[in-house]
Amino acid sequence: MDFELDDSLSSLQQTARRFSDEQIAPVAAQYDASGKFPREVLRMAWELGLSHTFIPEELGGLGLSAVGACVVVEELSRGCSGITTSILSNDLGLMPILVGGSRDQQREWLAPCTQDFKVLAFCLSEPGAGSDVAGLQLHAEKAGNGYVLNGTKAWITNGGEADLFTVFATLDRSTRHSLRDRHKGICAFVMSRETPGLTPGKKEDKMGQRASDTRVLHFDDVRIPASQRLGAEGEGFKIAMTTLDRTRPLIGALATGIARRALEESLAYAAERKAFGQAIGEFQAVQFMLADMAKDIEASRLLTFQSAWMLDRGMRASKQSSMAKCFSTDAAMKATTDAVQIFGGNGYTKEYPVEKLMRDAKLMQIYEGTNQIQRVVIARELMKG
Repeated sequence: MDFELDDSLSSLQQTARRFSDEQIAPVAAQYDASGKFPREVLRMAWELGLSHTFIPEELGGLGLSAVGACVVVEELSRGCSGITTSILSNDLGLMPILVGGSRDQQREWLAPCTQDFKVLAFCLSEPGAGSDVAGLQLHAEKAGNGYVLNGTKAWITNGGEADLFTVFATLDRSTRHSLRDRHKGICAFVMSRETPGLTPGKKEDKMGQRASDTRVLHFDDVRIPASQRLGAEGEGFKIAMTTLDRTRPLIGALATGIARRALEESLAYAAERKAFGQAIGEFQAVQFMLADMAKDIEASRLLTFQSAWMLDRGMRASKQSSMAKCFSTDAAMKATTDAVQIFGGNGYTKEYPVEKLMRDAKLMQIYEGTNQIQRVVIARELMKG
């Protein structure tokens, strides 16, 4: 793997870094406190080509590689991971259309996203089906030349703000199937926010990443024509898993950005804060925490880039993607916790940024597949030989 970025990607990285420093970081605390959705920040990111990055060039998009998207996300996340989650969820939301949609569906649903700013949401999780994706209960009943959807989705990022939704539902909620076969009735759909019967519910009051809008979604007799089904009946589970494999490196990049910010803040504070007549950065106990942050950031980036590089070459990367997600998010949690420790009592107050970093980092170990599930995936892939 060549670690040198080409001129185009290097320029995009600099654009993302400036945008993060000038447009995201200055408003991060404000959006964290209010919990307001940062729509205008997302719009500016879209105008600069920092969002909806996977839409192919032939549809008017940037057609960015997985490695390129990771480079962008890491830079944005330094400013605020909550705002960045809202941005990258657009690529998560559009990925099922790229994975399972026909060329006509891609032109119908994705091409307009390059002409007008649109927010997307990926709707997979449910109140009783988070890690257990095959156990989802949103029901799709056949009705004429289409389907009627009834049920609830939960923990949907951008759920109350999205213009377009990619949704997963099952044709058969029967419990008679074995664990091996439960996924066979799952289908994927795409729909707009104007679809009758689709209603955003309660907005979650989260501990961290408060700038991202997380909601319950209610589906009450939502009628969808067959033309809005992605792929064949029963292919929804495969589309969902492929989507997560392809976007999981972005979570590694997002976590790496959080850890980078924690290290930057810690280095600056350790150089200026005095104790016992010297800067606290002169004490070995603090130096060890800084060293651990630095080595884990490098390892996180390498794992993330490896998995993205494999995906860009059409290689199967389930194990590497899970390794990247699991390691980098655990590393971000440790780095931000150590950052609070380095700041001492100051780190426990909202006057300093590290307490927000720690709150934000915790979610990274939970969403897009808990780190316990990532370890299951890694072990399963290892056992395959």
